[in-house]
Amino acid sequence: MTGRPSRSDRDGGSPSRFPALSDIPIQRAPEPSDAARADDAPRSAADASKPDRAQYVVCVSLALVGIMVVVDATQIGQAVSSTDPLGPRPVPILLGTLLMAVAVVYAVDVARGGVGEPEAGEDVDLATPVDWRTVLLLLAAFLTNAVLIEPLGWVISGSLLFWGTAFALGSRSHVRNLLIAVGLSLITFYTFAIGLGVNLPAGVLRGIL
Repeated sequence: MTGRPSRSDRDGGSPSRFPALSDIPIQRAPEPSDAARADDAPRSAADASKPDRAQYVVCVSLALVGIMVVVDATQIGQAVSSTDPLGPRPVPILLGTLLMAVAVVYAVDVARGGVGEPEAGEDVDLATPVDWRTVLLLLAAFLTNAVLIEPLGWVISGSLLFWGTAFALGSRSHVRNLLIAVGLSLITFYTFAIGLGVNLPAGVLRGIL
């Protein structure tokens, strides 16, 4: 049984067919320019290991501060006693020496290509205005302490400082905050007096404390 001839066979032409994928021209994407390649290329090993010369300023600053501390400590009189056999020199000399050691270690790390990690972004809305009320309340608490510490003494002025700071930061538990403030003032007063040998102003409480 003979099949029915198609229209293309009757017309004498070749039968129609869909174009193959190999016959479709492929359009290649334009290659990036040399400038774009240079911008997108990662930093070379030489650039990555190049020391950050700005960090040397920090190293020099630390070393200078350490030298100043040591020189200033050597000019302190050597006053020793039975309660303080070392005197006031060793601690600042030790701190100055540590500062110079940190400066040297820091400089070596920078010379080897060490860089600090970028600071992670904080969840802070930079568009939020400054809370000037809190800033002014904190400033008032510190100024009040500076004015009243001599006539009233540290225990009273320090209590006002701690209580005022808690109030400025939003705490409204006034009685609890006052008790904590008085406790912190007494602790710091006796810590300086007994532990460090530094007498904070007693003020109106002289003879009681």
